[in-house]
Amino acid sequence: MTTMATVRRRQGGEHEESYFVSMTDMMVGLVFVLMVMLVYYALQYRQTTVELTDTKVRRTQLLQSVQSQLKTQNVNVVVDIDSGVLRLPEDVLFDKGSDVVKPEGVQVLRKVGLAILAKAPCYTQAHPPPGCPVTQAGLESVFVEGNTDSDQMSGARDNWNLSADRAVNTYRALMGQTPALLNVKNARLRPADPQPLFGVSGYGPSRPVAPETSEANKRLNRRIDIRFNVVTPQQVH
Repeated sequence: MTTMATVRRRQGGEHEESYFVSMTDMMVGLVFVLMVMLVYYALQYRQTTVELTDTKVRRTQLLQSVQSQLKTQNVNVVVDIDSGVLRLPEDVLFDKGSDVVKPEGVQVLRKVGLAILAKAPCYTQAHPPPGCPVTQAGLESVFVEGNTDSDQMSGARDNWNLSADRAVNTYRALMGQTPALLNVKNARLRPADPQPLFGVSGYGPSRPVAPETSEANKRLNRRIDIRFNVVTPQQVH
């Protein structure tokens, strides 16, 4: 004969079993959600890695192709692959302390402008011409950057003024020698709203590439950098 105590024990056991089943279901659900999140973040990480790799590869190709073309015209420039920079030493463009581009510097900038113009369509046009690398990466911007050493200048002018004026005058000479560059926009990245490609900035002595322990190192720091910023459409906001 079933007693009330036995019934209560059975009911209690059923409640405990139901409780553990619910907990198990919840844990399985949490594990599933965690697995979905891990897969999602793994895919996102892979996509980001692919984009960054593609961006660096294409920027490297662009820099090396411009450098190679300039070399055939007896213009030797330094390329910093990691920074995405085409580097023009001071003595190529300016006399020390001056912001006036030398006549021979103007001719160098003409060759630089034509070399950039020859490669730009592959990275700026919504429909690149035949022969361009297959890539989503495109030129977002190109900055003409002025840099100086840390030696103090005489008078009211300082290195910041000099670097900015040099960058502006380099930009003007570059555009004056290659007017078609003014029409180059990043249409590949913003087909509906293409943005101007070129800009200017001056950094004074704040971005040295060599410790200023010698005059030779100071000459390295007195320079114009042409920085190529290559990104993918996903990185454009």
